[in-house]
Amino acid sequence: MTLEKRLFDLGFALLLLPLLAVAMVVVCALVALVEGRPILHRSERMKAPGEGFTLWKFRTMQVVEGDGGISGGHKAARVTRTGRFLRRTRLDELPQIWNILRGDLSFVGPRPPLREYVERYPQVYARVLRTRPGVTGLASLRYHQREERLLGHCATPEEADRIYCRRCIPAKARLDLFYQRHASVWFDLTLIGQTALRVIR
Repeated sequence: MTLEKRLFDLGFALLLLPLLAVAMVVVCALVALVEGRPILHRSERMKAPGEGFTLWKFRTMQVVEGDGGISGGHKAARVTRTGRFLRRTRLDELPQIWNILRGDLSFVGPRPPLREYVERYPQVYARVLRTRPGVTGLASLRYHQREERLLGHCATPEEADRIYCRRCIPAKARLDLFYQRHASVWFDLTLIGQTALRVIR
């Protein structure tokens, strides 16, 4: 991550922190009252080949022992009532402000992948993860709905994994590498603005 990008992330995060803190308190109370504990969900993601970190989100699914892998149609029944709302508005990702402050994430970049895919496709992610992963990004904006439709039809973990590897990873990597070639603060601000407009709509 360049110094310019890191300073932008820190400055923007500190500017947003008072507003986000209020929103997080409200969401914490909502999840606790409606769904109970745990309030937060954590999972291991990768910020560089061989370098993982703990990604934090508000819990949107019923807890299942040993759960992992890509979320497809086989997990749809586990999404909670509040989880559907949080996912649709992306409020489930508010705790990632902590990951940004720590330097695990940027505001804009490729979505952080699971370790298993980085290990299975090292050549792809050696290139993609030259850019620090982000909360939003070009691939998130351009391909997220397509990915949800593809994976939403998957009835088993095996089918979801096959579709994700064959259809999603290559498509998202192309977009992530395009972003990497054209990355700038102004491009980041444009993508942040587009993300905000999509959430509002």
